Amino acid sequence: MIEVSHLTKRYGEKYAVQDISFDVKDGEILGFLGPNGAGKSTTMNILTGYLSSNEGTVKIDGVDVLERPLEAKKNIGYLPEQPPLYPDMTVDEYLKFVFGLKQCKLGREAHINEICGLVRIQNVRGRLIRNLSKGFKQRVGIAQALIGNPDVLILDEPTVGLDPKQIIEIRTLIKHLSRKHTVILSSHILPEVQSVCERIIIINQGQIVANGTTSELSSQLSSEHRLIARIAGPEADVREAISDLSGVRKCVSLGMHETGSSDWQIECETGQDIRRALFTILSAKDWPLLALDTGELTLEDIFLRLTTDGAVLPQSKPAAPPAEPPAADAEPTEPAENAGEQEEDDNP
Repeated sequence: MIEVSHLTKRYGEKYAVQDISFDVKDGEILGFLGPNGAGKSTTMNILTGYLSSNEGTVKIDGVDVLERPLEAKKNIGYLPEQPPLYPDMTVDEYLKFVFGLKQCKLGREAHINEICGLVRIQNVRGRLIRNLSKGFKQRVGIAQALIGNPDVLILDEPTVGLDPKQIIEIRTLIKHLSRKHTVILSSHILPEVQSVCERIIIINQGQIVANGTTSELSSQLSSEHRLIARIAGPEADVREAISDLSGVRKCVSLGMHETGSSDWQIECETGQDIRRALFTILSAKDWPLLALDTGELTLEDIFLRLTTDGAVLPQSKPAAPPAEPPAADAEPTEPAENAGEQEEDDNP
């Protein structure tokens, strides 16, 4: 459904995105992650036609976004981090306005009614957007992205600023939308990405450093081997003894129990198995080992390792680069400011 090949964006001598390639399958929910300044938003803006690239291609269902932008954009629904809402319009006026901009050939009333029911904003259609709560504004933003029934939805920080209840509701909605749409989700809330997305791409310093499911990424990093051990012994002495073992990268206390034992998280260097050495040193010190287990890396662990330690996981071989970089450029539309006070979601 989405094919990105050798995408590069430069500002003078600085690369915002450098030679990245990936694809997204039909009906897939892809998490797109990266620290601030990594090239994440630049990539999304190129995918949606808001920004042109210096090199490479982006195709949506076989249509080149930069060579045939109008045709490609009809297949894209985009929710930027700041939804492009007009505060002095009612919800109904705004959705009809977007319907006209997208030149939809569907029945307007029936289509908007269906979308409002899907995102649960029927009861606020007559309200001014400026008077809606943050949660309802996000729902209206998702509604405008759905107009025209695009095959691809690109959602940038869709739950930013929402309370836990609202986050759960939007998360459930995104899962439901994936039944009919291919979804790219960008979020700084890593547990949210882990719970919603089937696959994750991590970008750092303009380059893709990981691409796979959470379990696949964890497996590729698991050669570092993480152990969780419960040991009965003096905490400071245990820390020093474990840290001095060859192959130990980090030793972190997870807390002490009333019995005097402590839980330890032990991270080992690549290819190192320190269990035999650990048993030996604990036996010599007469410190009982009460429990030992492997600890699977969380998405947060993976993200931090790849974006702070400079690790790069193996990538699948990309397609051959295009003969010439596309020259077409689609200008971005400036989103309108959100004005007005927010109210509680239960009273939109």
